[in-house]
Amino acid sequence: MRISYDLKLEQSQKLIMTPELQQAINLLQLSALELQAYVQNELLSNPALEIEEGEDGEKRTDELAANEGLEKDPIDWLEYLRDEGFEHLPSFRLRQNENELGFDYFLSKEPTLQEHLLFQLGLCKLSSTEKRIGEFLVGNIDQHGYLKGDTGELALLIGVEQSEIVAVLAIIQKFDPIGVGARNLQECLLLQIQERGDAHPLAIRIISSYLADVAENKCKKVAAELGVEPAEVQAALDYIRTLEPKPGRLIGDVCDVRYVVPDVVVEKVAGEYIVLVNEQSTPRLSVNPYYRALLGTESSEPSTNSFIKNSLDSALWLLRSIEQRRLTLYRVTASIVEMQRSFFDEGIKHLKPLILRQIADNIGVHESTVSRAAANKFVQTPRGVFPLKFFFCSGVEDFHGTAVSSESIKSHLRELINAENAHRPLSDQKLVVLLARRDILLSRRTVAKYREELAIPSSTRRKRI
Repeated sequence: MRISYDLKLEQSQKLIMTPELQQAINLLQLSALELQAYVQNELLSNPALEIEEGEDGEKRTDELAANEGLEKDPIDWLEYLRDEGFEHLPSFRLRQNENELGFDYFLSKEPTLQEHLLFQLGLCKLSSTEKRIGEFLVGNIDQHGYLKGDTGELALLIGVEQSEIVAVLAIIQKFDPIGVGARNLQECLLLQIQERGDAHPLAIRIISSYLADVAENKCKKVAAELGVEPAEVQAALDYIRTLEPKPGRLIGDVCDVRYVVPDVVVEKVAGEYIVLVNEQSTPRLSVNPYYRALLGTESSEPSTNSFIKNSLDSALWLLRSIEQRRLTLYRVTASIVEMQRSFFDEGIKHLKPLILRQIADNIGVHESTVSRAAANKFVQTPRGVFPLKFFFCSGVEDFHGTAVSSESIKSHLRELINAENAHRPLSDQKLVVLLARRDILLSRRTVAKYREELAIPSSTRRKRI
């Protein structure tokens, strides 16, 4: 047998992920705000891209003055100030009418919990050492308002006596919000009771000794040990539930709030649902005509032509990718609206089970495309704002063989529990029977799983005396 080397030419087809294809895939899974940031970066890096804008600010100002019947000032004040040496004056604009709010009506940032406590600490008459201890303790209070760490360890860290730490901590615990600076839940609730004058007679005793028992709703056991009626213990628990277990969340930074910008809007017009892709947050792009004309000039150098051609190709591909993203998102949402028509008409109880493959087969794309289109997207509907993946859910079959989604089952479950007798709450087995009467066949374990997903405690913990 002889070994030899030969050269062969073969033709084969392969799917190669080009940079343009990767860009299109990445754009598809971006939300509206992420797409806006991506476009801004592209505008900075690609000179062939530009934003389509209207008329310049000076012309709009002149039109505004003409509409209001004002004459244009014949003096060019900018040129006058420039001649006087004022080159870098900040731009400003006077209020056009009395209804427009001034800058003093706006707060740029709400103080954080630590800033709120440090402000109150600065109003107290403290020595330099006590002030240093107070600032150290405020820095060790978490976002829920609890002091992290033992007072003895904190005293060693800052180099003072433990009694000094306790004394300054007692001052901080009187600050707003009430209960801040507590070391545990028990102390937090007791601090709030001390500041309120409507405390229940049993509240302090229950919090001090039976907090774990009342968390398990063992009212009869607590009542027997206290020598009172179970109804009195239940009344004390109702009062304790009015207290705030996490006082720190009452004061916070508004920057932590994340507002949802819907990527798609579904509106009902004349009995039909219209799908609109949100394009307001993304600037309208176009190709700069100057660079397009510059490419055809013969005087340009080859390197310049190559750079301009690459920039134009990148700009055109970005425009195509954004348009393809818009069309794909529209088709996916329109298909969802078509298949979930009963939900939009009648509510969450009529939400049907839906998987990615059903939408993919309906619009003729791959499942991964539908998955990317639904990722990080929100849709605004007449029934509220939902993540686009909310409409993809599993389910079970009822007695008639019709599929029922898990969200629909949770809605039935929540309705039954809200309507139950608080003194005789429904057990999981009883819920199985009641759901069966609504043609929903489930096991007790499945009912318990859905109940836990809804953060609803068991019947023994829901029971009232």
